Amino acid sequence: MTPYRKADHWNNPDNKLFRYQVGFTCPPHDYDAAPSDFLRMSPRSVGVHGRMLYVPDYAHRLDQRKKNFDLLEEFVECMANNGVDACGQVGSNWVHASGLGVNGIRDFCQKLSDKYETPFHMAGYAMVEALRDQNIEKVALNAAYHWPDWWQGTVSFLEEAGFDVLWAGNFVDQGWFETQEDVNNCIWCFDGDLARKSFEYVAEKAPNADAYLINGMCNFRSGPDKLAERPIHLEVMLESILGKPVISHDNALYWRIMKTLKIAPVTNQGQLLSSLEETNA
Repeated sequence: MTPYRKADHWNNPDNKLFRYQVGFTCPPHDYDAAPSDFLRMSPRSVGVHGRMLYVPDYAHRLDQRKKNFDLLEEFVECMANNGVDACGQVGSNWVHASGLGVNGIRDFCQKLSDKYETPFHMAGYAMVEALRDQNIEKVALNAAYHWPDWWQGTVSFLEEAGFDVLWAGNFVDQGWFETQEDVNNCIWCFDGDLARKSFEYVAEKAPNADAYLINGMCNFRSGPDKLAERPIHLEVMLESILGKPVISHDNALYWRIMKTLKIAPVTNQGQLLSSLEETNA
């Protein structure tokens, strides 16, 4: 088989629509806010494209993620063919559902990055990288809407990476909903004040944590006209209340991509993203 080679014309910035071109993928049946959110917080020199994975009869099961893990390579190759400078995979469960382990996921991301000459980052592993970068050791996890086997997999992945998880639980464990079915019926979107209340609950359970985490890509109807907003929009407010960093799977993924591109947000963000310095204005 002929080794992959990225088209030479992408090495010339004049051939690209944007100086920094970013591609995102997300699980099937999830309209993903990542391309919109990332673009809003980026310099004008950034362009973003999204591509949903396609799996017939997808039902959000972990075994379906593992079975279709090869679709991530298809995504990276597609984006590389179109001149993308960095790729991001949205969906925190894919790293632990793969069964590859922490080092296996690290090697998988590096393998695809090298093969297609395009950096590839996964949300679940980006959180590990972000915590290590910020010298955070003790964490507590706001598992939000995640089903028990989802967030328990995240806890195991974090512990394998060497972090001390002091407490973890979803909205049912926290007492905001009676059943997981009630949570699922919200289709990942919740009342705006639940962001603050749920984090305050987690902070009470683990006051000695170095940082507070939130699983997945939870949405809170807290924006103008009650538009759904992910933790990336709420991190400044939450950190001011908690007095500690808030690391989410969205801000970790965006941080990792921006770190690769050597750019920084143009918006006011929390501690993690504010640690970046734009060097390629």
